[in-house]
Formats: sequence, C-alpha cells, structure tokens
Amino acid sequence: MTVTDRVPMSVRACSQLDRQRHARPQGRDRYTISEVVDYTGLSAHTLRWYERIGLMPHVDRSHTGQRRYTDKDLDWLDLVGKLRLTGMPVADMVRYAQLVREGDHTFAERERLLSAHREDVRRRIAELHSTLDVLDYKIDIYAARRRASEGV
Repeated sequence: MTVTDRVPMSVRACSQLDRQRHARPQGRDRYTISEVVDYTGLSAHTLRWYERIGLMPHVDRSHTGQRRYTDKDLDWLDLVGKLRLTGMPVADMVRYAQLVREGDHTFAERERLLSAHREDVRRRIAELHSTLDVLDYKIDIYAARRRASEGV
C-alpha cells in the first residue's frame, strides 16, 4: 500500500473543494510534472525535492523516464499543501509520510504527531486573534478621529 492509498476520507473531502478551484483534466489518472505544477502551484524543483526527501511516495515513470503522477499523488499533494499552510515543519511532514508508509500499526504515533501540531496551530490562531484585536482597536481610534475631524 502506498502513502496515498491511506489518505483519510476527510482529507479527500477537503481536496474536493480545492479541485473545484483547480480542476484536474476529466477522465485521466496520469499527469506530467508540468500538469502537476499547474494544478498545485508548486515548482517542478519542489516536486522533485519532495520525492528526494521522502515526502512524496514513489512516482511512476513513463517508458522514457518522465514522471507520471496519479490522482492519488495529487490527493497526497493536497494534504501536504494543507500541512504546509498550517506551518508544519518539513521534518514532521516527512515523518508523517514515513509513518503512513509503515502501516496501520503507526496510527497512535500519527495521531500524536497531528494532535501536537493541531495544538501549535490553535496557539498561533489565538495569537493572531489577539493581534487582530489590537489592529481593530487602532483602526477604530483612527476612524473615530477622522470622523470627528470631518464633523460627521
């Protein structure tokens, strides 16, 4: 079983929303690296690097040696993109991919890794809310002073 065979259904559901914005060609399950670049917004260099560091599972090759990505590969890249957006360190993403490849006996460790990261994300969100409160306060002050100076 590959990493992408084990992408949770909830991730696949999230991926459906992304696919509406970045539609994949219909009736296909083989994509060139340039098509994947267009779909994901990642560079070809980044995709190759993901393979090298173990973040991306083995990608099939054509008879001429060109990479051929599948829908499962794109599902995995959707998940990696979400993890990147949350600020997960690359080393943790690579560890997660390794655990997925190791099989079902790693569920508990995967849960711990993702739960710890979720707590980091929640802390950052709280910090951002606090920062947003400060911005709102300052904007309200300036708006009130502007209105007062305009006689409104």
